[in-house]
Amino acid sequence: MLPRYHDDVAISVQRDLATVDVDDVSVSYGSALAVDGVSISVAAGSIVSLLGPSGCGKTSLLRAIAGLERPVRGSVSIGERVVSGPTTWIKPEHRSVGMVFQDGALFPHLTVADNIAFGLNASHIRASRSDRAERVNELLDLVDLGGLGDRLPETLSGGQQQRVALARSLAPNPAVLLLDEPFSALDAGLRVHVRAEVASILREIGVTSIFVTHDQDEAFVLGDNVAVMRDGRVEQVGSPDELYRTPVSKWVARFVGEANFVPGRPSPSSDCIETALGCVKIAGALPAPSDDTVDVLVRPEQVVLSEGDSAEITTVEYYGHDVRYELLLADGTTLSARTHPDVLLQRGDRVSIAIDGSTSAAFVE
Repeated sequence: MLPRYHDDVAISVQRDLATVDVDDVSVSYGSALAVDGVSISVAAGSIVSLLGPSGCGKTSLLRAIAGLERPVRGSVSIGERVVSGPTTWIKPEHRSVGMVFQDGALFPHLTVADNIAFGLNASHIRASRSDRAERVNELLDLVDLGGLGDRLPETLSGGQQQRVALARSLAPNPAVLLLDEPFSALDAGLRVHVRAEVASILREIGVTSIFVTHDQDEAFVLGDNVAVMRDGRVEQVGSPDELYRTPVSKWVARFVGEANFVPGRPSPSSDCIETALGCVKIAGALPAPSDDTVDVLVRPEQVVLSEGDSAEITTVEYYGHDVRYELLLADGTTLSARTHPDVLLQRGDRVSIAIDGSTSAAFVE
């Protein structure tokens, strides 16, 4: 473990796991409010994904946590220390925060090893040359780049460059790691591979991490919890399973996965919603019976197809592990379904539809 010196006193580089608490934070650029009263908490050692469309404020929130933007309202705490508040402002370099940017931001004239060592320099870590080299080699092994320390960044693949950026940010053992869409510049196949590697590394070292993405798959793969943002606000925070199964709104339901919404009315005599597809059970509280129509959330994998004549298949998308169908009902309603590819149906085939199990939510619009 490398010693760190401050006021001529050597202290350990190793950090205790830190919580991150964001309380009523707002960030503005001139008259434009990018983050509007956001409050979230990140448990020590956990990974939280900030998920949302472009321009929703997720990167601005990340930059406020890092100290790269100063909020106009609210406070940010890392561990027991307030790093940003009405009367407090701690500079980014003193927050014990590491950051990985979209493009990696590596120095092209430095070797891989020197890029990683820069993370130590930026944190004012002083140690012998052999200790620094040992730390760099540990990080190279951690990100599976052992033996590539003498290479220049331009000789590496995009995925390897991002792993160098990750190693550099981890060099001083920050209390918190922030990642701003680090895979967005990679092609689709490489992105899947690299994000799995990064998820494994982050869980291995156990550093508290906040990860920004607009991709639902990435958010669910990396995040223990996911905060879904929209128009500068947090719409919902929960585990991937909670967001997918019990979204708080139709917007969240659509954003975290493909969604069918089937109109219906609560049955006065049973625990279900009466729809054109039959009486659909709701997991959780059932809306009170009324004349108001509700929209029942049905995920495509809940739609069961069988022989019949209630709907026509208009689209077939074969993915190998499953098949996606688009269906047209007699009343003009369209639905999507995902099924196992054991029995492959064709466009123009007619089928009957049923709902497998209870659905998670019904929304009054």
